[in-house]
Amino acid sequence: MNLVTKALGAITGPLFGVIDKAVTDKDEANRLKQEIQSQLIDSENSIVKAQMQIILAEAQGESWAQRNWRPVLMLVIIAIVANNYLIAPYLGAMFGVGLTLPLPDALWDLMTLGVGGYVAGRSVEKGIQGWQQGKVEQARAQSNLYENVGAKRND
Repeated sequence: MNLVTKALGAITGPLFGVIDKAVTDKDEANRLKQEIQSQLIDSENSIVKAQMQIILAEAQGESWAQRNWRPVLMLVIIAIVANNYLIAPYLGAMFGVGLTLPLPDALWDLMTLGVGGYVAGRSVEKGIQGWQQGKVEQARAQSNLYENVGAKRND
């Protein structure tokens, strides 16, 4: 659950309580709640789309640092996780020494966002490639059709 979802949940709970108290018609209260939830989902979707556009713009940037800071950060976080849950426990068991590094919740959230952004970016990239390939194949098919029709006319 990301930060936005947590914040929206903290807002909607009390808001829905107020609606239940203020609106006596249960059907109208449920309609209002559904409308609010729909608006919140639309807002969250627009936030995700904006995040995806930022990630795609960074991935297409000109400098190495701009294109690669997210993957480098993800590798650092993965290294910390691997150390804390794989390396340090084994070193501790074998030699009695194992250094673990604290990984705050914010870094877990950042890793989740980074992985989610990467997956969304790759999905969009693959979708665009598939769409472009379909357009190329469609153009080839039309070209072959025109050539076949032209050849039959000449016969």
